[in-house]
Amino acid sequence: MSAPTGRAAWAPSAVQQERLAYRRRRTRRSVTIAAVSTVAVLLVVGVGLVNTPGWPRFTRTFFDFSYGWEVLPKIAEGLWLNVRLMVVCEIAILIVALSVALLRTLRGPVFFPLRAAATVYTDLFRGLPLILVLLLLGFGMPSLRISWLPSSALFWGCAALVLTYGAYVSEVFRAGIESVHPSQRAAARSLGLSHAKTMRFVVVPQAVRRVMPPLLNDLVALQKDTGLISVLGVIYDAVLQARIATATTYNYTPYVVAGLLFVLLTIPLTRLTDWVARRQGWSGTAGGTV
Repeated sequence: MSAPTGRAAWAPSAVQQERLAYRRRRTRRSVTIAAVSTVAVLLVVGVGLVNTPGWPRFTRTFFDFSYGWEVLPKIAEGLWLNVRLMVVCEIAILIVALSVALLRTLRGPVFFPLRAAATVYTDLFRGLPLILVLLLLGFGMPSLRISWLPSSALFWGCAALVLTYGAYVSEVFRAGIESVHPSQRAAARSLGLSHAKTMRFVVVPQAVRRVMPPLLNDLVALQKDTGLISVLGVIYDAVLQARIATATTYNYTPYVVAGLLFVLLTIPLTRLTDWVARRQGWSGTAGGTV
């Protein structure tokens, strides 16, 4: 008995099959070349490092696994403080940055003082190195002894992070707002929406969606820079815990442990950023496999 005749099942043509086979061969070839070149580079680097004169002392000083395991709980406890700082500062940064971006996009001469103040703030804190802002605020503001101002180094460290990152993120928001086509605003205004409602319901939601990958990238950078707050010397985060452990033994393994913990925390955020970028069509940011 023959199979019931209906619409014949589709099958690729011989040319298409040859094209697919060619692509598979090219992919296998690229993967093989990438694997071989990676192994070769790793071997060259590894052999070069192992044969350096100071390699035995280097391993004892930076890769003492028993000492690293001993100090791991203290450093992990400090890292939890870094994570909490990142969350609190990120919320404040988003509020400050969006407010500054909205001020910079105000139109009309009456708003010039607000636009000028927002521009000065952005220029000032984008130009100052973060570590200088940390030192100036962390040591300078408490020395004023103003009763109603907090004197906590943790507070001023967070303020320095918020002010510096707020300046950068405000430019990200402004770029997103400026990227929304003017016809969107015109359509909203023609429907009777005020400027505030136009920004709230039409412009800002589109702008935030467009700049989500850069915002996540700034979050990754902030997560690392929370470690700089240790320069104030009284905040026991992961970096300061590592510094204390190193100062007692002159063994630098705690710094390596702290670095690995930061990397383990950063990688998921980085992959999330790549995933969001791909979903929004930013295919060029993720790169290829090989």
